[in-house]
Amino acid sequence: MRNVQGLTSRIALALSPVPSLTGEMGGRNDHSFRSASSTSSSSCHGFWRDAVLAVPSALFVLYISFQAKKNLKKLSQGRSYTMIAYYALLWLAALLNLAWCSLQCAPGKNVAWNMLSLFTTAVMLCLEISLMAFLLQENYATGLEKLARTFILSGLIVGIDALVKVVFVFGFSVPLFVATNETTHGVKWGLWTLNKLLLTAVYGFILFVNYSKSEDKLPPRPEFYNYALVMFGTHAVALFACGLVGVASSFGLWLYNFTVVCYHSFYLPFLYITFLVDFFQKEDLLLDNAYYSEMRDAGFFDDADWD
Repeated sequence: MRNVQGLTSRIALALSPVPSLTGEMGGRNDHSFRSASSTSSSSCHGFWRDAVLAVPSALFVLYISFQAKKNLKKLSQGRSYTMIAYYALLWLAALLNLAWCSLQCAPGKNVAWNMLSLFTTAVMLCLEISLMAFLLQENYATGLEKLARTFILSGLIVGIDALVKVVFVFGFSVPLFVATNETTHGVKWGLWTLNKLLLTAVYGFILFVNYSKSEDKLPPRPEFYNYALVMFGTHAVALFACGLVGVASSFGLWLYNFTVVCYHSFYLPFLYITFLVDFFQKEDLLLDNAYYSEMRDAGFFDDADWD
């Protein structure tokens, strides 16, 4: 009987956890839980920020859905390849942006979030650059050949931009799209500074040319310069914010997040109101010229009749 009791006590002692090991493991688990909680909570900025992002994006998709029947009828009548291409690109950007704005809090989904962010920013940048390339062409020429050159140029620029981001996000684990309160990641903010610097320089050059001797080479439309001025201001403020974040300024981080919210919430509605509503709802010479230019390229008119 004593032997059985002694054996039982030795087995219980062997199975009991070591206090120091238990405390160390518990401390590690608590630290890991806190780290995971802080990481997941850092990607959630609060109800009002998420609402400001999601609500305008959802309302814009709802609005263009209501306008889709009328717009598609207009496109089918005009058969403008330019307008069809930009309308399809607008829809793609609107849907991706809505998904990006609606999925702000996704703990444990870093890969999916990075991919969604890459596609969203790439499509919106493609829309932005290709629109500028299209409007800056001489005489607003919009035949298939020049439309192809426009998208080849913008696609090349966007492709290089996306490739650089892919290398740094997935190759070097740089948290480009993960929103944290950290202001000390030099590589991340250096890349965003370079990105905003290039965009600011492009719009600044357009505005500079407007007041130079080469003014006649730019589109003679006030909407174009209003658009360029707004985009220049947006990217310039974002550039200034990135510079502040580079010196560990909390105000710079707030200002950068503010520009991100404004861009994703209001850029597509601003673009639609500035250009596409004019194309769809008015007798716009640009749309007519695009239509007849493409009809001429297809062989429906003689060059003598066109002249």
